[in-house]
Amino acid sequence: MIATFASALAADAQQDDAARLANIAAGIAVGKPGTATVAPDELFEALDMQAGTRKIVTAAAAGRQAERWRGRGLKVGFTNGTFDLLHPGHLSSIRQAKAACDRLVVAINSDASVKRYKGPTRPIQDQKARADILAALEMVDMVVVFEEDTPIELLKTIRPDVLVKGGQYKLEEVVGYDIVMGYGGTIVRADMEDGFSTTNTIEKMAG
Repeated sequence: MIATFASALAADAQQDDAARLANIAAGIAVGKPGTATVAPDELFEALDMQAGTRKIVTAAAAGRQAERWRGRGLKVGFTNGTFDLLHPGHLSSIRQAKAACDRLVVAINSDASVKRYKGPTRPIQDQKARADILAALEMVDMVVVFEEDTPIELLKTIRPDVLVKGGQYKLEEVVGYDIVMGYGGTIVRADMEDGFSTTNTIEKMAG
């Protein structure tokens, strides 16, 4: 505990942050038999677990977290959509995205962005509800809401190693293809589940 506190202060951390890190390190150490040390990766993983209740972040925070993940040798994945009325097709694409990386960032269009894209009657669920539902999924590590029509600026900020989009798009049609490929990232086209659509669900609800 003392070693972590001192190290954090030496790295210019605030006292409150240093104390929090020290307490986390102490919690890891007491869970081990005998006299034990705490490896940096163990501390990072504990911080990630605590952050699980705070998965919904700003674009700037997402960029910083993505950089920390990459610094630990983790592959960062990115996928995006409106994710209105989450259905099995959505879950399938998210599951495939997670399989292609170590940490998955899911970006969703803001309510205003959805209205511009899909019309004044959408979304059915507002951005807070959509973000909360996605954040509750274990396979999703971070959720970001973007106001623009496309996630181009977000991709520039996060710089994911893997960009995952539905297989209905050709590689060159994927938004952000040139950006991600330009810095050496990869594009993964997810298989689409037939028969699932938010629009179809809304039509069924309307009778």
